[in-house]
Amino acid sequence: MVAVTRRIEIDLGDQTLTLLEEGRRPLRFPVSSAANGPGEEAGSGCTPRGLHAIRLCIGDGEPVNRVFVGRRPTTEIYSPELARRWPDRDWILTRILWLTGREPGRNRGGSRDTLRRFIYIHGCPDSEPMGVPRSHGCIRMRNADLLQLFPLVGAGMEVRIREG
Repeated sequence: MVAVTRRIEIDLGDQTLTLLEEGRRPLRFPVSSAANGPGEEAGSGCTPRGLHAIRLCIGDGEPVNRVFVGRRPTTEIYSPELARRWPDRDWILTRILWLTGREPGRNRGGSRDTLRRFIYIHGCPDSEPMGVPRSHGCIRMRNADLLQLFPLVGAGMEVRIREG
């Protein structure tokens, strides 16, 4: 039996996430990365570059627009009314793919550790634009796209983030 090799490529220049699998047509989705651009330092609000892996897949079975805080599902379901009550909240919705760096000194360890920076691929309100850098460092996706991607990925899957 031959193992299926899937990986994710995120292009910060094009603001796209592509799921690649040998012998299959790539799946490509628009995303939104950090408004502050690429960078690895903690507290920078930047999206880290380089080779990563999915550490944990969080939220399986939760409804669309479930609000997560600290990687835990709340009782809240995102709505325009909820957004009006909390206008400055950074919404993490539906599913979370928590990333860990694979390159010591670049995105793993010290003040550049992707895992300790809590960098995710996650859902966001459908009103948020894709293809435009607007996040606080994470990779935002449309909820419907994330629901399509989620069952095709798993812990340990390679994720490469490049500037484009």
